[in-house]
Amino acid sequence: MKPFVRTTGRVAVLDRPDVDTDQIIPKQFLKRIERTGWEEGLFFDWRKDPDFELNNPAFGGANILLAGRNFGCGSSREHAPWALQDSGYEVIVAPSFADIFVSNCVKVGLVPITLSPDEVRSLMDLVDTENGSEMTVDLEEQTITAGAEVIAFPFDPFQRHRLLNGLDDIGLTLRHESDIGAFEVSHPGRVDTLALV
Repeated sequence: MKPFVRTTGRVAVLDRPDVDTDQIIPKQFLKRIERTGWEEGLFFDWRKDPDFELNNPAFGGANILLAGRNFGCGSSREHAPWALQDSGYEVIVAPSFADIFVSNCVKVGLVPITLSPDEVRSLMDLVDTENGSEMTVDLEEQTITAGAEVIAFPFDPFQRHRLLNGLDDIGLTLRHESDIGAFEVSHPGRVDTLALV
């Protein structure tokens, strides 16, 4: 997994509450296990509406998404963070997230940031919906910078450590590779259960 320290990029706004994982990546796309090729399905049903917020050309190429409360609710499908990440998003900022969605994001290197509703609204109000806007998200400093405004955000220390160091579940395990090897060497051999038949 690629480490995330900071990014400066274009911002998209999806000011809707309760965006569930079935809207993020509809069920008909869940036929593969690869983590790439999900961009086509992201918000598939909503994108058919020309007035859907993320169809706005000013949001094209965005890597930071400002969203409404309870983002990522619904089923626990890990494909939702895959689809967002495969579409170029690195950071999702919202007043609240579904817990399992946060866990799935961190496991793939997508950064979910929780701010108060007023802070999210303040950031949304700064976005130029005609020409686009940029912001900087710094996980090391735990700040979001939009023009002259700087907002500090809380972040779970363990999740922050994982993201800053690019540690997925396998990476975390491999940090203990020598201990695991030592245990395996000292562990008695396996019993051949076929010999007992």
